[in-house]
Amino acid sequence: MTAMVQAPADAQQSRISPSAARPARTWLVILAASAGQFLVVLDVSVVNVALPSMRADLGLSTTGLQWVLNAYSIAFAGFMLFGGRAADLFGRKRTFIFGLGLFTAASLAGGLAQEGWQLLAARAVQGLGAAVLAPATLTIVTAAVPPGPARTRAIGTWSAVGAAGGAAGGFVGGVLTDLLSWRWVLLINVPIGALVLLGAAIWLTESRAGAGRRLDLPGAILVTGGLAAVAYGIVQTEESGWTAAATLLPLSAGLALLGLFVAVESRTAAPLMPLKLFRSRAVTAANVTMMLCGSSSFAMWFFMTVYAQNVLGYTPLEAGLALVPSSISVIIGSKLAPRLMARAGAVNIAAAGALIAAAGFGWQSLMTADGTFLTTILGPGILMMMGIGLAATPLASLATAGAEPGDAGLVSGMINTSRTMGGALGLAVLSTVAASRTGGSTAPADLAAGYALAFRVGTGLLFTCAMLCLLWLPRRTEQP
Repeated sequence: MTAMVQAPADAQQSRISPSAARPARTWLVILAASAGQFLVVLDVSVVNVALPSMRADLGLSTTGLQWVLNAYSIAFAGFMLFGGRAADLFGRKRTFIFGLGLFTAASLAGGLAQEGWQLLAARAVQGLGAAVLAPATLTIVTAAVPPGPARTRAIGTWSAVGAAGGAAGGFVGGVLTDLLSWRWVLLINVPIGALVLLGAAIWLTESRAGAGRRLDLPGAILVTGGLAAVAYGIVQTEESGWTAAATLLPLSAGLALLGLFVAVESRTAAPLMPLKLFRSRAVTAANVTMMLCGSSSFAMWFFMTVYAQNVLGYTPLEAGLALVPSSISVIIGSKLAPRLMARAGAVNIAAAGALIAAAGFGWQSLMTADGTFLTTILGPGILMMMGIGLAATPLASLATAGAEPGDAGLVSGMINTSRTMGGALGLAVLSTVAASRTGGSTAPADLAAGYALAFRVGTGLLFTCAMLCLLWLPRRTEQP
């Protein structure tokens, strides 16, 4: 793999790449990058329905079972900013291939695991590979297409495919677990990953915008440790609660490390994350809004799945099939967004998407133990996911539009980190809200009441998201 000779940043930005000059090749590049994002998001949720089978086969404890999910999410959230800067400094193609290769190899190791610890180690390495891969996917998309409507459509495709990965997790996991084995929820990544690696090697051209810069190692260690500690503290809330030492200590340590990271970055000549990025209203507002949006959308899939199985009595496969229309609607919303943005503006579409999603959450909060598929899954699910799809594309577009060429990977890592951390925090908070209502009861009526309360809180979060879009996001795109 040979990197091309690097041009100065300004010249590189103004030069249209061969990919941009050939539309067919450009869309192959977008397809490869989006497929990588699909795998990353899919593996956040695809193992959920396979957990009981994993427990029976590998003898995992209840805590060990929880760490099948946590090991991935903590490594994913913790290393995301590092992965974004690595794409800028070491090359987007090189970083993409390294991250996807690591992710695919870890998937193979996890699928072949014979002991619980082997599965947990593989999931952690999967998360690391995903953290390196995810920022590179968005950076490759924005670098392949010049600014304008074409780039917005490309980001819409990236958003749609990524959203489809999250939406398809329950369905894909249910099908593979029921028809084959839990191992295939991991092994399925191997042939897909190999095909995407081949496509990336053929279609992607190497580029980077940080030639001559060194990696800010102290900053990388501090932000990775801080984000990982915060993510660990968040996931501990499910087992220990918000006031337990097991939760407060890692949360406090993580916040302290992030505070020290900010202090170090303000004094470093070549910082990992230049603090000047936060002078951009688009970058700051889009990241905060994306975090709020992610806090609701990630939890939505979890609560819809457990409601279908624990209250309505669906099998894992039936629950996955029930959510297929919602999965399709998030793809439609993401693909509609670029066209609507050209007419109504990115800010208005982001706000409208959040309001549509809030309407769906409000409808879903009316769920009962004797709900029907049409009124408690299909209707509200389509509204919720259509709105999320409409909101995600303009937020990603606004967050990356004002980035300097040398910071494109980092800004992509930031928007992915915001969505992931928002999702982890939102799921922890809304799970606590639901548990406070059920009081430990497993009766269908009590569970439905708890889930309904969580959706009411989610409605408020999305309404706040819409207000932030209208009041904070800039109406005009900032130029780097």
